[in-house]
Amino acid sequence: MKRKIVAHQVADQLFAAEAAIDGALAAVATLTAMLPNARIDAHISAVIGQNAIDRTSQTIAALAEARRGIVETHRELSDVQHQIGLGAVALGGLDKPAEDTPRLPVQGAARHIRAA
Repeated sequence: MKRKIVAHQVADQLFAAEAAIDGALAAVATLTAMLPNARIDAHISAVIGQNAIDRTSQTIAALAEARRGIVETHRELSDVQHQIGLGAVALGGLDKPAEDTPRLPVQGAARHIRAA
């Protein structure tokens, strides 16, 4: 019974971390989208503010990498759940793909994002 309680606590924190990263990603994406429109509305040269757009774009890439990391953490914790005998316990209410979804190595994912 203790394992199930602890597993639920870990799952709750995992879901909170996932939501925080997704929220940050959405907020920065909205900010990035807003910047060119603000420039146009204010009749400011495209030269002004380019560095800010560069930085928000880099932040999006970093948050995407963080999201990939928390998704991989989720998958690893799912493995742990089965290893400790809690495989049949539902710890979240969200739909997710089958467990045979391919996993990317974290380093390969980082190179892909940097190349994009």
